[in-house]
Order: sequence, then C-alpha cells, then structure tokens
Amino acid sequence: MNKTYVPSQNSLERNWYVVDAADQRLGRLASEIAMVLRGKNKPTYTPHLDTGDFVIVVNAEKVSVTGKKYSQKLYRRHSGRPGGMKTETFAKLQARVPERIIEQAVKGMLPKNTLGRQLFTKLKVYVGPEHPHEAQKPETLQIKTIPGEE
Repeated sequence: MNKTYVPSQNSLERNWYVVDAADQRLGRLASEIAMVLRGKNKPTYTPHLDTGDFVIVVNAEKVSVTGKKYSQKLYRRHSGRPGGMKTETFAKLQARVPERIIEQAVKGMLPKNTLGRQLFTKLKVYVGPEHPHEAQKPETLQIKTIPGEE
C-alpha cells in the first residue's frame, strides 16, 4: 500500500525570490508570482498547505499592460457605506499607489480562504529598485516572456 507524502511545516524550505517588474505584462507576471507563492513549482506541493516561497517585487511602477487597458481598466473599492463606490483607472492608480496594482492582480489568483490570505502575506511589493530584504539573500526569479512580445 502506497502512502501519500505530506511535508511537515518544519521540513519545508522557504526560499526568497526577487522579481523585477520593469516592462513585464501584469497578468503574466502575476500568474508566475502566484504559482511561486503557492508552491506549485516544487515537488512537495500540497494543495491544503503553505509550501510556497517568499516573493519580492521591485520596480512595481514600471509594470505594463497591453491594448487600451492603460486608460480603460478600472479598479473599484467600496467604503461599505451607501454610495461609497470609488473607481480609478489603471493610469491613475499607477501614479498614486503602483504597488496595489500588482498586489490585487496576485491576490485574485490565490485561493479565497484562510490559506490564500496566509500566502498573500509572503508577497512584498516595492516601488523602485530597492528593497529591505537583503538579509534573506533573495535569488532572482526569471519570468518567461513570449518571443516577439517585447
């Protein structure tokens, strides 16, 4: 009889990766980041456990979108009060808080439960090329691009 291998929390090795978002497409970048946060790139992946790694995203203000999304993509938030809906275009949000664009894109690709909220805490997004996580010795994570897209 074969037994299913379930990794214990102390046997998991958490790596730190740094991703440069400059001139990357938002959706492709977010899906790769979500996969690493979830741990799907590891052989020890377990759906109900947090087996993923930490991801640091730098140059968040330089992420790009295709087509007319720069001026037409809308980000909505609601205060919870009647008439409290606020909408903002991609361009305006990128000028105001560019980190939120990547955070929301990745959060939408994670599970909508306690595990998803726990995984989201391992994402660190920064404007500019600097980040305060040098002590963790992060490795560079290469995001695959489609030939002819750049």
